[in-house]
Amino acid sequence: MVVSMSIMLAVTAGVFTVMNPAQGSFQTQPEVADMQQRLRVASDTLYKDMVMAGGGAYQGQRSGSLIQFFAPVMPYRNGSTLDDPAGTYKTDTITLMYVPPTMSQTGLADKGPDLNSAEIGVKEQPGCPQGDPLCGFKEGMTVMMYDDSGNFDTFTITNVQPNGQLHIQHNEDKLTYTGYDKDTTKIVQAKNVVYYLNAATNQLMYYDGTRNPDVPVVDNVVGLTFEYYGDPQPPTVKNPTAASSTWVTTYGPKPKLNTANCVFDASNQPVPQLATLGAASSGLVKLTAAQLNGSDGGPWCPNNASSNRYDADLLRVRKIAVTVRVQAALATLRGPASVLFTRGGTSQGGSRWVPDQEIRFQVTPRNLNLGR
Repeated sequence: MVVSMSIMLAVTAGVFTVMNPAQGSFQTQPEVADMQQRLRVASDTLYKDMVMAGGGAYQGQRSGSLIQFFAPVMPYRNGSTLDDPAGTYKTDTITLMYVPPTMSQTGLADKGPDLNSAEIGVKEQPGCPQGDPLCGFKEGMTVMMYDDSGNFDTFTITNVQPNGQLHIQHNEDKLTYTGYDKDTTKIVQAKNVVYYLNAATNQLMYYDGTRNPDVPVVDNVVGLTFEYYGDPQPPTVKNPTAASSTWVTTYGPKPKLNTANCVFDASNQPVPQLATLGAASSGLVKLTAAQLNGSDGGPWCPNNASSNRYDADLLRVRKIAVTVRVQAALATLRGPASVLFTRGGTSQGGSRWVPDQEIRFQVTPRNLNLGR
């Protein structure tokens, strides 16, 4: 009887030994699937806006990629009442700007706004909806103004007036530029989005460039990093022998005859003010924080005094590398903080460990590479 009991206990112990890892796998596999789904949602969400970055107007004057006018990709928060100050560089934050498919792309009917909140009129041009003097602009729409000087501002349409005027509200604390002229300014429907990591809540956050609050996209994100790769060559004028009014640049605001701007000097054969970072055949180069936050001396666009200024090297950006890292939602599935776990948990057994998962991908926005 003693022998029989010993055999039974040994078999029972063996069964439980086999069942224990199986029980751990039953707990961990659903969480692994959830983590992979979080990575999929994060990468898809970021990609759809990043690939559009720099897309500009495609009808009327001043059409083309936004990099011909200003930097549409910024490594900090821009376009809201909570903007980061000029010269900020954050590895876990990105601002993206582009013009979505829209008929609302035209010019100003008169001078641009000189107050944070103002009424403006727009031109009814070819491409606007037929019989619509407001060119498709509607209440609640985000719009952007920009010109050849390197200035840009975003607004929200708060009201459509019966007399064909738009009431607009600047999306930042105060208007940054009052020189928008009806003959040189483009006004378009625009997307101005911000993505960043909220380290306090471990969430990938999204901001839509309006007065709406920020919203979470994915939970349990413990790492988010953006890296930037740019054109090693400074901008040049493609047709320097043509009349200055028709000059076209490889990127950046186009110069005026004998008048300097943030990327070209004042001469009749404009010389670029940005440094050469490598041979034209060397491919893209990784841009450093010093090159993108102005600590290397700039130059600044549209100028040093603008509260909305940005380092001119941001006009070089052609590719963005993204790294996203997620963790298991349950602390009981995470071990001590280590290379496997950014945020430590309470699990003591390896069979119930679910290490962090990470994905890295690169996006080359087509609208930033039209001239390459």
